Amino acid sequence: MAKNSVFAVLLRSNWWVSGVVGLVLGLIGVVSMPPGYRLFGTIMGIPFLIISMIRFKQQWDEPGPMRTEEVLQKMRKLSWDQFAAEVEAALLRDGFAVTRVQMAEADFSITADGRTALVACKRWKVPNTGVEPLRELHKAVQREGAHEGFYITSGEYTDTAIRFAAEKNIRLVNGMPLVKLLRELRYTETGKV
Repeated sequence: MAKNSVFAVLLRSNWWVSGVVGLVLGLIGVVSMPPGYRLFGTIMGIPFLIISMIRFKQQWDEPGPMRTEEVLQKMRKLSWDQFAAEVEAALLRDGFAVTRVQMAEADFSITADGRTALVACKRWKVPNTGVEPLRELHKAVQREGAHEGFYITSGEYTDTAIRFAAEKNIRLVNGMPLVKLLRELRYTETGKV
């Protein structure tokens, strides 16, 4: 159990943290083993070096804080039609079947691998999202028989909203995950690029 939690923490940390742990454990293994078995001592650090490589690849693909804020600012200047087109294109690119829905609580229905979800993103410019729109989305998910809901905003979520989403199987998309979703932003405040 402790090992799993250590690996989970390292999979969320910077890549170099796992690299340092792997090197230190490898060196301890080399120093502590008799001369004929030192190669086996290095094996202790290999899992951590693998985690380091995984995290390096993940972080290489992530936009930095400055790029994230720059893209979020561009998103906030889009009209609803432009933003909806961006979200729809991104979801299609990521392999979802996308249908625009005429609901007050949701904007899209997406399907992949036989699972359906509702996506709400009409309030993408709101700086702080509370629990009420998430309750509305949850009711729509239940009413429509969807498996889960996604709520997209360029702002933040209140602590109450985060807890509610965790309890009700609603995925919150904002900040870096939103920038990664819309990585090919085609619109600017003046129109198409």
